[in-house]
Amino acid sequence: MRLMGLDVGSKTVGVAISDELGWTAQGVEIIAIDEANENFGMKRLKKLVEEYQVTGFVLGLPKNMNNTSGPRVARSQAYGERIAHKFGLPVDYQDERLTTVQAERVLIAGDVSRKKRKQVIDKLASVVILQNYLDAHGPLTQQK
Repeated sequence: MRLMGLDVGSKTVGVAISDELGWTAQGVEIIAIDEANENFGMKRLKKLVEEYQVTGFVLGLPKNMNNTSGPRVARSQAYGERIAHKFGLPVDYQDERLTTVQAERVLIAGDVSRKKRKQVIDKLASVVILQNYLDAHGPLTQQK
């Protein structure tokens, strides 16, 4: 049983995967998408779902700091509905407020250059989203 964590933006999707027991999240890659032209990276996502034998998805839910939902929340939920329909797998959501800030701090602490941070920030944000979900819900072997 493996979950895939996704940090969905308008131009990229950061991808993370859990270990088989659901204890830890590891970054996989960043998929380039073009939301405006309805290119959602489904071909690459399909290959990753098959490769890692994914059993469900966790998408970041980018709520506003005051806990309200803006247009990005609706777009993330639409992406979630799209992948649920395409893959027939469950989709859950994890509040992603401040995950990019957390990811940025980790990269700065690791003395990663600004240029390199920009290239990996979405992948690391997907790791934070998935790890927060795993921490909140416990190992996959204990979930119902």
